[in-house]
Amino acid sequence: MLLATPIAKREPGAEEELVQLFGQRIRTMMVVRLRDTHAADDLVQDTMMAVLVALRAGRLRASDRLAAFVYGVARNILHDHLRGTRTRSDVPLSPEMFPVSSEDHVAEKERETIVHRALGSLPDAERQILVLTLVEGLKPGAIAQRLGLTPEVCRTRKTRALKKMVAEVERLSRSGGSRDHPGGTDEV
Repeated sequence: MLLATPIAKREPGAEEELVQLFGQRIRTMMVVRLRDTHAADDLVQDTMMAVLVALRAGRLRASDRLAAFVYGVARNILHDHLRGTRTRSDVPLSPEMFPVSSEDHVAEKERETIVHRALGSLPDAERQILVLTLVEGLKPGAIAQRLGLTPEVCRTRKTRALKKMVAEVERLSRSGGSRDHPGGTDEV
């Protein structure tokens, strides 16, 4: 994610690469919040211009934090827009609002498979805590009460499970999602 330097140096193709990398993601974020594709498109354009101007001026201190910088600019522009209009369209979200290429769909399915395999490699107690946290949105106190644990034990197990998940997802991503992971099953 070291595009900041080539953009500051105005190297050919760097700005287009930035737009390709973040444009659709920022648009998705805007559409979800605004429910208005036209306003979302305008705000994506505003975001990308603000980011490019800042990068050209060398305002990004840590070039390895480009994604955080871009999303921060997008959030600020979105919040400015929301403060200015104070209205939100009631247009429901529809699949047409999010054009997805077949490559995106394949990549998403691969990521989903890797996450399911990593989740399946966890011990039952840790997997249960992660599911209750991430899927059901429960806090450690509520999970602890449901499972008959103390909140501290629940937090510790959650932290341990997250570390194991991250390590396993990284391992599976490097190995191309191969099924030969130790201690786990291929079924999810």
